[in-house]
Amino acid sequence: MKEVAITIKAHDKPGVLRDITDMVATCGINISYTHLFIEKGDSASIYMELEDVEDLDGLLNDIRCHVNVDDVITHRSLGEIYGKRIIIIGGGAQVAQVAQGAITEADRHNIRGERISVDTIPLVGEKELAEAVSGVGRLPRIGALVLAGSLMGGIITDSIKEIQKEHDVIVISLNMLGSVTDQADLVITDPVQAGVMAVMAVADTATFDIKKIGRKKF
Repeated sequence: MKEVAITIKAHDKPGVLRDITDMVATCGINISYTHLFIEKGDSASIYMELEDVEDLDGLLNDIRCHVNVDDVITHRSLGEIYGKRIIIIGGGAQVAQVAQGAITEADRHNIRGERISVDTIPLVGEKELAEAVSGVGRLPRIGALVLAGSLMGGIITDSIKEIQKEHDVIVISLNMLGSVTDQADLVITDPVQAGVMAVMAVADTATFDIKKIGRKKF
């Protein structure tokens, strides 16, 4: 087995994560993604996606032998389960309409074996929206970002430039006032259609290539 996802149930104590990552590194395994969160009481979950795993049983046995580890569970990665992510940010009414189009289109592709999920957050305020856009760059598996609102510009546009420079993410904007539309990869007037196009742009089961369109408004 070359790639695997594991969840480690452990006690919430200093040094546990360090010890586990040392075990993984000693086996020559690369950690492609990890997420740590606290559960009830002193219990913690450490989720890891691992690459280049040659001896899975040996690694699991080593981790289970740690004095602060209760259990280790193997499963499919989040990429295999939830797949590419569409993030929709903006005003509540517009976000809902974009989500309608995205969810409907994602369902069509997911039935055929694709994996695309849709995340939304309705927000108001230039600072809040800019922070949300910047935060997209820290999320895993992002395929496309849709900006749904009536007016966006200023530091929101700066945040878009930042994630476009540092990450391979498609940015779609509704046709609105502000400089965001000048920076987006695609501008669409109809919010439902914007959601549909976002899914088509990232789906392997679609023949649509947003790069062939160029920066246009529809």
